[in-house]
Amino acid sequence: MTIVDSPSTIESPWTVAIFAQRIKGYVDRLGTTWVEGEITQWSDRGSTIYGKIKDLDSEVTMSFTVWASVKNRMTARFAAGDRVLVHSKLDFWAKGGTLSMIVQDMRHVGIGEMLERLERLRMTLRTEGLFDLDRKRALPFLPNCIGLITGKDSDAEKDVLRNAQLRWPSVTFRVRHTTVQGDRAAGEVTAALIALDRDPEVDVIIVARGGGDFQNLLTFSDETLVRTAAACTTPIVSAIGHEADRPLLDDVADLRASTPTDAAKRVVPDVAEEFNKVQQVRSRLRLRMTNAVSREIDRVEQIRSRPVLYQSSWITDSRADELARLIHRSTELLSRRLVRAGEQVGELRGQLRALSPQRTLDRGYAIAHREDGAIVRTSADVAAGAVLLLTLADGKLSTTVNPRPITDTASVDSDRG
Repeated sequence: MTIVDSPSTIESPWTVAIFAQRIKGYVDRLGTTWVEGEITQWSDRGSTIYGKIKDLDSEVTMSFTVWASVKNRMTARFAAGDRVLVHSKLDFWAKGGTLSMIVQDMRHVGIGEMLERLERLRMTLRTEGLFDLDRKRALPFLPNCIGLITGKDSDAEKDVLRNAQLRWPSVTFRVRHTTVQGDRAAGEVTAALIALDRDPEVDVIIVARGGGDFQNLLTFSDETLVRTAAACTTPIVSAIGHEADRPLLDDVADLRASTPTDAAKRVVPDVAEEFNKVQQVRSRLRLRMTNAVSREIDRVEQIRSRPVLYQSSWITDSRADELARLIHRSTELLSRRLVRAGEQVGELRGQLRALSPQRTLDRGYAIAHREDGAIVRTSADVAAGAVLLLTLADGKLSTTVNPRPITDTASVDSDRG
């Protein structure tokens, strides 16, 4: 549609469309503005938010729209009643003749602004993993010494000390007094945390304050304090005692207690309860031991009642009879083997005698040896005049070889005759 530059007159009036276009041109040239007001209506319709903002001193109200691209960048939460600063650009919808603020940024004012900064810090610390459950350390069952950071002579200090000593009279404390609100509080609490964390005797640290309004609790959301607590090696219990305005120290601590009294109860066991537990355990152990002994007695009685143990002599008697039979059989077997062995020895003795050289000598033969001990087997083995040693059946004698040769065996036999 063409925008007419000529002025409107009674003779040449503008059409409604031209008038709307002229208004839109004026609005577009206005650019972006920062506006302060109070949200009176907040309607989140998924990707887009529609609402209204009212002047702080009058009943003037304007509509606004938050598109998805801006909504996704918002870190703070808003609701009706919040005082806000809105960075926006006006948009005029010519067809409907309505004027709306297109929001480009929105921030809380005053306490709302502090809440917004706190929420951004909370998201940063959560992204870094400082709130992760796997970082939480377990508290010792019975701490040797408890570190306590609190205001001097405060109700929180009295509640922690009184309730802890009621539960476990011998418990010891190392108390660090600090301011718990104001400009110096965060630095003092941080220094106390560092000192107690370095103390080797301190097993757990309680940071206690008896509640307070939002601004008074900002100390315990200080970034330096919270990061120091996250870096401590000693378990930390946060006992600030404010449920609605939860400080960041509650999120980073290893345990959050609802009140200082609750902190004392959760850090120190009740001596009476523990004594009752010990008594119950002793009773259960005694009962189990009694039952176990009774079962073993019954088992022994069952074993003793068995015939094998009730009439034990039959075992030795039966074994003795069996042993006697084995001895008798072994004796007979050995005797038979000895007889057979004797017969075999006799046979071997006869065979040896039949083959013995002595039997040959007994028949009248002799064995001739030369002086060097060699047996004479043929006449060629000796020379005439040589001395021979003759072995006979009943002894030995020496002889000299006759130089006359003997060639006829018969003549030798006749000479013997």
